[in-house]
Amino acid sequence: MAPAASTKPADTLRVPAAMLPLVEPMNRWIDAFCDACLDEEYAYLSKKMLAKLARKRPSPLERGDPVIWAASVVYTVGRVNFLDDPTQTPHLTLDQFSEASEVTKSSLSRKSRVIAEAIDTREFDPEYCRRALAAQSSTPWLVEVDGLIVDARMLPPELQAEARRLGLIPDTIEG
Repeated sequence: MAPAASTKPADTLRVPAAMLPLVEPMNRWIDAFCDACLDEEYAYLSKKMLAKLARKRPSPLERGDPVIWAASVVYTVGRVNFLDDPTQTPHLTLDQFSEASEVTKSSLSRKSRVIAEAIDTREFDPEYCRRALAAQSSTPWLVEVDGLIVDARMLPPELQAEARRLGLIPDTIEG
């Protein structure tokens, strides 16, 4: 299980000290939004993504509205996890997300593209994939071994451990 939001402060997510004054208010916004509209797992994954953006040089977070960045990070985690799919719980459409976050749809979409490109993320990205989504789909578990696509859960435990260490498969649930 992902750590509760309160047990994972910004410094344990390896946020550079110089970025803490910028990141900490964004983390508070993420916590408040996720408490109101999503859940702790979304908060944790969003803060993890925010920390990765803070480590970029130069960090895109240094320019622009911190609320738009925080909302866009949560929205990007939502895109990774199909937040707009009505079969997912929790579920928010872009319209609902925009209304709840008070950030325009165009700003969310634009910043989400910037974020996804900056950290090279996509749907089912094992680093930001919710446990429930990873458990119900084989996509995050597919890896290439000797030119063949295989389900990593069928690999020997030592290869699974190495794939987790490399971030190729989710580390949020056991294979």
